[in-house]
Amino acid sequence: MSKVDVLLGLQWGDEGKGKIVDVLAPQYDVVARFQGGPNAGHTLEFDGIKHVLHQIPSGIFREKTKNIIGNGVVLDPFVFKTEIEKLQKYNLNVNANLFISKKATLILPTHRLLDQAYEKAKGDDKIGSTLKGIGPTYQDKIGRQGLRVGDILSDRFQEKFNKLTDIHFKILKDHDIQYNWNELKEQFLEAIQSLKTFNLIESEYFLNKELKAGATILAEGAQGALLDIDFGSYPFVTSSNTVTAGACTGLGIAPRHIGEVYGIFKAYSTRVGSGPFPTELMDDEGELMRKEGREFGSTTGRPRRCGWIDIPSLKYSIMINGVTQLLMMKADVLSIFSTIKACTKYQLADGSITDMVPYELVNEKITPIYTELKGWSTDLNSNGVSKQNLPAELDTYIKFLEAELQVPITLVSTGPDRTQTVYRKEKIM
Repeated sequence: MSKVDVLLGLQWGDEGKGKIVDVLAPQYDVVARFQGGPNAGHTLEFDGIKHVLHQIPSGIFREKTKNIIGNGVVLDPFVFKTEIEKLQKYNLNVNANLFISKKATLILPTHRLLDQAYEKAKGDDKIGSTLKGIGPTYQDKIGRQGLRVGDILSDRFQEKFNKLTDIHFKILKDHDIQYNWNELKEQFLEAIQSLKTFNLIESEYFLNKELKAGATILAEGAQGALLDIDFGSYPFVTSSNTVTAGACTGLGIAPRHIGEVYGIFKAYSTRVGSGPFPTELMDDEGELMRKEGREFGSTTGRPRRCGWIDIPSLKYSIMINGVTQLLMMKADVLSIFSTIKACTKYQLADGSITDMVPYELVNEKITPIYTELKGWSTDLNSNGVSKQNLPAELDTYIKFLEAELQVPITLVSTGPDRTQTVYRKEKIM
């Protein structure tokens, strides 16, 4: 029996997972999303095309790859329909290569309205939600009143839909949220009819059958490990388990079937929305990093907060995920800095020094302790770089990180395109 490899982000999301799934997809028979929903934004660039996927797995552009939306995903039928329509111009055989779990939970229009209402009610304490209805949908799932993809095949779907939205309306009447329900309902029900034309499957049986047949499977995570509902900077987190264990529950895969765990991280750090960020740069350096890295949310368009790499948080993510290989993204962005900084420890409010992420990450006053390294000040894509001709300073930075993190960095991305990828190991699978 083959193994399921897992690919996930080790920071606060936006690490570049979409590009890497697209790069690795030819090596896999199946790519499966295991959590999250349209709050994800996986950007792929190749052949002059730039495309952002929100719910559809990033292997969809590879014609021989089967793509699974797993049971742990929350699916917005309207967003899904829009994504499918945008893919039509590429002449992909989407209906043949895309499979959707009947156990995936549906995002209703009222979930998006509730998201707005809850976030507005928080005022200055808002968490920076993408307002895609993710949190309220997971709440209904946990509350055992959510609707699932398989329910759309039932004769009682309309009845179930009305019952749940009536519950939502009772909550919304206490909030000042403007909406046109007839329009939202019509869009949703039209999208449901479109969803019915796809392969709706018992995904846990499908995936385990593929495993027994020897298929290679890649589990694709969304968001980042530091946004995990249990292990992230709570309450400034997402509503699902973004870590390796989430691949087991989000796909119906037993833990013994997990193989390689690819941990993706940027050569620096970014975060969208509210929440703690120990190494955040609030000065010109941070703004320069944002502009050079084009750090604006692929889902929301919001400017990302930027800062130096945070090694204690990376060690934490590596530990809870069982990372076996590290993939470093956006090395090219740091080419503009003559000095690179890396946070190796935290100084806490009581003066103590630690390389552990404290429980009170949100309220604890943390001062990062930095190590400085010489920058490479070289355009990594002007003449192309390879394993053999990496700038010496970049090679030093990579080896410094490997020594700190105790996990090999097997791939370095020097740009958004498929071709802008340096393999430090012949085969990373």
